[in-house]
Amino acid sequence: MSCFRLSATKIVVMQLLPSTEIPGTPRRCPWCGEDPLYRDYHDFEWGVPLHDDTRLFEMLTLEGAQAGLSWLTVLRKREGYRRAFAGFDPQKVAVFNDADVTRLMADSAIIRNRLKIASTITNAQAVLKVQNIHDSLDSYLWSFVDGEPILNCWKEMSEIPASTPLSDTMSKELKRLGFRFVGSTICYAFMQATGMVNDHLIWCPRHEACG
Repeated sequence: MSCFRLSATKIVVMQLLPSTEIPGTPRRCPWCGEDPLYRDYHDFEWGVPLHDDTRLFEMLTLEGAQAGLSWLTVLRKREGYRRAFAGFDPQKVAVFNDADVTRLMADSAIIRNRLKIASTITNAQAVLKVQNIHDSLDSYLWSFVDGEPILNCWKEMSEIPASTPLSDTMSKELKRLGFRFVGSTICYAFMQATGMVNDHLIWCPRHEACG
């Protein structure tokens, strides 16, 4: 197994939650704690290579929505986001108007932050631009990792970076194309979530499964 380390200042990127492991059950990256929704996300989604434009737009939106909040809060509102933003169909979201923003600001099923709501509409428009230039959002985003996941071999949460030079580059390029709420830390979290980077700890069963 080959592992590639990215040079960056190492900090804890997710709050470590208490673990009450039951003997005989698989060990997991400790950030998912004991919440069933969080564990399912870890076990079945986080780090799995994602290549569907609609889902990539969804994850980019949700990572941006997390800014200042916990990921678990966002996960609990994901179905609300899917309903509110037309299943994350970028063609539909791109034509949302002021009336839609007002409607969404009254929707308790999502995070009611006007800037984040407006950025989702702007980002949908940027997705269409990317699709027009690069054929797909998938091919464009995965080009940052040359189409292959980066496999890291971290042993401890404290080793995982919050951002890297590569996420810095992605952030700069996305902003150039008109995307918002795509800082380097958000981009790195997006890369982790969509499998562009495998940051499961090396002893976690999902490390090999997502490799």
